[in-house]
Amino acid sequence: MTGDTRSENPLPTPSHTVGPFYGYALPFPGGGDLAPAGHPEAVTVHGYVLDGAGAPVPDALIELWQAGPDGDASGVPGSMRRDPVTGGHLGRNGVDFTGWGRIPTDADGHWAARTLIPGPRGGHAPYISVCVFARGLTHHLFTRLYFPEHGEAHGTDPLLASLDPARRETLVAAAGPHGSYRFDIRLQGERETVFLDFH
Repeated sequence: MTGDTRSENPLPTPSHTVGPFYGYALPFPGGGDLAPAGHPEAVTVHGYVLDGAGAPVPDALIELWQAGPDGDASGVPGSMRRDPVTGGHLGRNGVDFTGWGRIPTDADGHWAARTLIPGPRGGHAPYISVCVFARGLTHHLFTRLYFPEHGEAHGTDPLLASLDPARRETLVAAAGPHGSYRFDIRLQGERETVFLDFH
């Protein structure tokens, strides 16, 4: 046989990498639209999922769980609609605030969601619960996203008060233009995000 037609640097296939792969079947239309379009108090939370080397993770899945502005975490049932013909998801109804979202990262490891800033509850500063699914993780990871304008409440929040300032910073989003907040999730390495252990 003459010549080698194989690529010098072939792309990895699923059998070459560690699954599971959450980008298949779990995302749905409007997964990041916790607040309806046009809501006057809507903000955008977004960021990147990064591995230990600082490289983006292009096939992670982010779930957000949060209370509404009034601190009520019960959410709105029935905000997901199904196509009566195919049974597939049509997406949200575009009216209700749900308090829950599921967002895949894109090819650059970026994710974004439209939501409302939650109210305080249970002695905690306002926060969004974040769950991270990604290849190579045998168990999903839990963390929190806090907002910078509630800094006065950060000192009395049980979780934030238990952390040194450098670690605490990994849980506070950075305010950006046009009602946006950036929250990068670093899975390992320098400035690794604080992750929570639930038993």
